[in-house]
Amino acid sequence: MTKIDKTNQKILQELTRDGRISNLELADRVGLSPSACLRRVQELERTGVISGYRAVLNPAALGVGFVAYIGVGLGEHTKSAQEGFERALQRSPEVVECHNITGTIEYLLRVECADLPAYKTFHTEVLGTLPHVTSITSYVVMGSPKDMRA
Repeated sequence: MTKIDKTNQKILQELTRDGRISNLELADRVGLSPSACLRRVQELERTGVISGYRAVLNPAALGVGFVAYIGVGLGEHTKSAQEGFERALQRSPEVVECHNITGTIEYLLRVECADLPAYKTFHTEVLGTLPHVTSITSYVVMGSPKDMRA
């Protein structure tokens, strides 16, 4: 396991803000020489602390104007019911996150659609038709004052 000291924390913080920052700029911001900074970043990558780099997309530019979190309850708590539900969601481009959780429901989904009518179609024609689904609770996102997802 890689030691996450204060310098590594600074590196991770800067890379989280801007994954395309040059090594020279990163080194300057965290107070290291470029070679020492590069060694640390490579070690964080090698050990899996940094698992990749992503582009942050503008949903509006992609035609996404509606985001909701959906709680889904299943009527059966079997492995096959869960696997079937998860397979169905893999085929649904509207589902951008799927989390198997504990509590009164089994899944928490993040769904992104063009608009409310597109969400209604997904809700009715996809989620509403899946076997074992017994409850669907939607939480519409009205704003995201903090969003650290990359």
